[in-house]
Amino acid sequence: MFPRISDLINYLFGSHLDIPVQSYGFMMAVAFLSGGWVLYHELKRLEKAKLIHAIPKKTLQGAPATIQELIFSGLLGFILGWKVIGIALNYQEFVRHPQEFIISGEGSFIAGILMAVLFVVLPYYQKKRKQLTEPVLVETLIHPYQLTGNIALIAGVSGIIGSKIFDTMEHLPELIKDPIETIFSFSGLSFYGGLIVAAFAVVYYANKNKIRFPFITDVTAPALILAYPIGRIGCQLSGDGCWGIPNLATKPSWLGFLPDWMWAFQFPHNVIDEGVPLAGCIGNHCFVLLHPVYPTSFYETLLGLIIFGVLWLLRKHLTIPGYLFSIYLILNGTERFFIEQIRVNPVYHFLNLNLTQAGIIAVVLIILGFTGFWFFKWLDKRNPRNSVNAVANRKIKNES
Repeated sequence: MFPRISDLINYLFGSHLDIPVQSYGFMMAVAFLSGGWVLYHELKRLEKAKLIHAIPKKTLQGAPATIQELIFSGLLGFILGWKVIGIALNYQEFVRHPQEFIISGEGSFIAGILMAVLFVVLPYYQKKRKQLTEPVLVETLIHPYQLTGNIALIAGVSGIIGSKIFDTMEHLPELIKDPIETIFSFSGLSFYGGLIVAAFAVVYYANKNKIRFPFITDVTAPALILAYPIGRIGCQLSGDGCWGIPNLATKPSWLGFLPDWMWAFQFPHNVIDEGVPLAGCIGNHCFVLLHPVYPTSFYETLLGLIIFGVLWLLRKHLTIPGYLFSIYLILNGTERFFIEQIRVNPVYHFLNLNLTQAGIIAVVLIILGFTGFWFFKWLDKRNPRNSVNAVANRKIKNES
């Protein structure tokens, strides 16, 4: 496997780079950027179709920097100086254990103080130069697509918190044994936990900015399902434990054209050091699984991209807002339900079935998806003026 992105580059090109960027983290960043790109363009498309609208907001201009702004800026500067310059001064230690270094007390305290002072002084004088005798309220139009960065940030932060909470609930013995390591470690993230918490946070923020509930669900559906398989590439590259049950069966002859690792894989050099020691390996991540397993993260990448393609083709043809999101819930839940049959996860008893936490949530998502067809149709009838059909009819009347 390729715990760091430089491991993959070295494998492909025979180079000897030493870049302390984790493959999983790198692909998560790509996933967020990809999802943000889809979100941005979908918000723009809906505004152009007059389904969502820009809203006026008043901002105070000419006011001095507030104490809260300076404190926040100073804290940000301190963290950056403490860790970033600390990394530069202790690069080899960081390369060996990047995750441990980031969450440890290691760093440059002096650099943190200097950066904190810089981050306080600069915004203070920037605001000072623009300060007016009497600050004025200026009204500006905020377009929905301009909120993409805020929505992505809210989804990212709340998603990580939610995923960690749900994963911790699924591994209570580890929490009791070592609560600090379990809570603050970089491993162990439950996608559905992140999805649930992020959904509530994003819907709340969108509602505050006058983006109706059905429309924010529809624009996030393709963004979510594109980000998901990209994130799973990180799972596959790093070998983070998101793999399946042992697969000792011989690959069927009709799948003979596929590489063996697509059927069963042992995840050598996996990032969680699971399995037995690799002969002749020196350094970090020198373990390989004893038996080959189903590479479920690879399967989810393929299925996720297929679902994204379906949603992308349907997004302009559905006349009731919220239907696209309902289809997303059904397809995503179905995909995950069947994947959970060959994945390694703790099993619970649910409705006389033996299901994992993700399997239970997948069933709930499928039910919510089918219920969503009724709910969003009912909601559309209550708000006919802003429905897709109503906007299209007004456009036809205006043109005639």
